[in-house]
Amino acid sequence: MKFRIIWPGTLIALFAISCDKRQAIQSNPLALSIDSVMKSMADTAHFNGSILVSKKGTIIYHQSFGFANYDSKAKLNDSSLFELASVSKQFTAMAIMILKERELLNYTDDVKKYIPELPYEGMTIRHFLNHTSGIPDYEAEFNKGWGPKKIAFNDDMIKLLVKNKPKVLFKPGEKWEYSNTAYALLASIIERVSKKGYGEFLAENIFNPLYLKRTQVYNTRRSSAETIPNYAFGYVYSDSLKKFLLPDSVKQLHFVYTLDGIVGDGTVNSTPGDLFLWDQSLYTEKLVKNNTLNEAFSPTRLNDGAIHEYGFGWGIAKDSVLGKFVHHSGGWPGYATYIRRYIDRNDCLIVLSNNEGKGMRDAINEIEKRMKRAEPIK
Repeated sequence: MKFRIIWPGTLIALFAISCDKRQAIQSNPLALSIDSVMKSMADTAHFNGSILVSKKGTIIYHQSFGFANYDSKAKLNDSSLFELASVSKQFTAMAIMILKERELLNYTDDVKKYIPELPYEGMTIRHFLNHTSGIPDYEAEFNKGWGPKKIAFNDDMIKLLVKNKPKVLFKPGEKWEYSNTAYALLASIIERVSKKGYGEFLAENIFNPLYLKRTQVYNTRRSSAETIPNYAFGYVYSDSLKKFLLPDSVKQLHFVYTLDGIVGDGTVNSTPGDLFLWDQSLYTEKLVKNNTLNEAFSPTRLNDGAIHEYGFGWGIAKDSVLGKFVHHSGGWPGYATYIRRYIDRNDCLIVLSNNEGKGMRDAINEIEKRMKRAEPIK
């Protein structure tokens, strides 16, 4: 039998970090209020995940609750890695913006310039970025006969669209409808233009320059033996068994296996701490110029002049107290994720859950209430 030795110095350092965090929370009334509601959510609503709140560019609260692995009972911590699901789309959009600034593509380019085999006309990169292309849902096509034990990748998705030629949902620019297909195809465009894999391009041009040490594209969990230390495995709840299960064991969720290789609409994995660094970088020109970023946070105009509050990988909204914010949620069996950036104030709220976000919406609402109460009366 092997025993793990933890040296006294290590224990002292870990204890000091824990004490520092507790003292920081206790010395900040807003952090203390958030901690109180989150402990309640963890106990009563079974919230399992990690929370980070920053004010004016400084982290005031960063805590984890529950398990990274329900089977082994390994606990979540600040470095636990979560599947971001659709929060990944903002990274795909950034990669496209980087390529645009390098003059390797334009938003007005027809996507057939890069994926000529696609059987659709008039769809531009901009249509894909802001969900106005009308491209059909690739997931529906995989449900029509793709083998349950066969993992699909982006090239398989493209071939299936070419083969089946599903009808467009509407003419490009006519409506707004959220599209995973569009962002998966954007990932393929990134690969074809850059001559690099999607994950490789993001690592070289986003993750590494911003020192996002834990962030990576992870779409080989089921197609290879690759494992990641301190991984937050996503769990779903079985009403019949009264326990949390990995979605792989649930027959109705077979797509978590078959679609595991598709990138662009999901599969970026990260931590709240890395997402905070990402948030802070978007106040700078480290990746792209301010004019480019401003367009990403500007609403979409449809063909008829109607406005939809979505930019490039970000929803756009305004709060009467906290001002303009950009945000995005993500969901996949076992995971619920959310980031909200109050860009007029440099405040941020990040919530990552690996049990489908039980109690998550209530937690977000309660945290925001407390953020508003902390504001001085004007």
